[in-house]
Amino acid sequence: MGYVVDPGLYALGQPNKKSPILVTANYKLSFDKLRERLTGRDFWILVVDTKGVNVWCAAGKGSFGTEELVRRIAAARLTEVVNHRTIILPQLAGPGVAAHLVKQLSGFNVRYGPIRAADLIEYLDAGMKASPSMREESFSLAERIVLVPVELVAALKAAFFIIVALFFTAGLGAEGHYWQSTLAKGPAAAAAIGLALLAGTVAVPVLLPCIPGRAFTAKGILVGLAASFLFLVLTGTFNEQAMNILEKSAWILIITAATAYLAMNFTGASTFTSLSGVKKEMRWGLPVEIAGAVAGIVLLIASRLAF
Repeated sequence: MGYVVDPGLYALGQPNKKSPILVTANYKLSFDKLRERLTGRDFWILVVDTKGVNVWCAAGKGSFGTEELVRRIAAARLTEVVNHRTIILPQLAGPGVAAHLVKQLSGFNVRYGPIRAADLIEYLDAGMKASPSMREESFSLAERIVLVPVELVAALKAAFFIIVALFFTAGLGAEGHYWQSTLAKGPAAAAAIGLALLAGTVAVPVLLPCIPGRAFTAKGILVGLAASFLFLVLTGTFNEQAMNILEKSAWILIITAATAYLAMNFTGASTFTSLSGVKKEMRWGLPVEIAGAVAGIVLLIASRLAF
């Protein structure tokens, strides 16, 4: 998370003592998006140290919090910079900031602006009054698809090594025919992991509201089972001679477990979840995913050695 801006006070345009003060995280993308939406206007921007994390996540984890905000107000000497006592925070900073304590400790009143920076000008021009739509966070199909490349690229790093390992162990147990067996079964192993990757990082986000269940792990299990069925169809392994029963069972478990894990990982990008809810799900979801993956690997090894 080295994509950061130095904390401190920044001038946008030519602000004066009457100009509004906007507060944001020191995650560079947050800072840049805020500036982008304020072109042609004069503002002070107070950047707090969130350790390079975006506003909402930082507020939930405490790094965009009351103490840090009060410390930055004092460090920037805002009482000397402006002649008013109001600062405007993103609405999504709310979980981490106690407005009454900020007022008590710094003398500045906290006003919560809209969720999206795109609505800031309208909000300010309306006398700091937010419309209902400014207070509602959407999570549309387009917004979910935007996140897919981030999830996919992150997962690819681990998937690459897993695919290589499974590919070159595909020939185990084939005495005297290692390379022949590897070339015959290795592509199916790579396809299984690739399919799990796409199911967890693409299918789950795209179909998220349509998949039954509340827990992301449960959603991932359902999509993983569907992906497993698709894998068996695409590889033609309903034919007993193409793949033995142990190997089929192994791939069903591995694909389902991997998809469920990737789906659970998407909780960090979703507006549907809370920190306590994610922790609760992880307590039962991770053991299920690990058990499924381990059982699948054991069955896969057994299938190589037993037939």
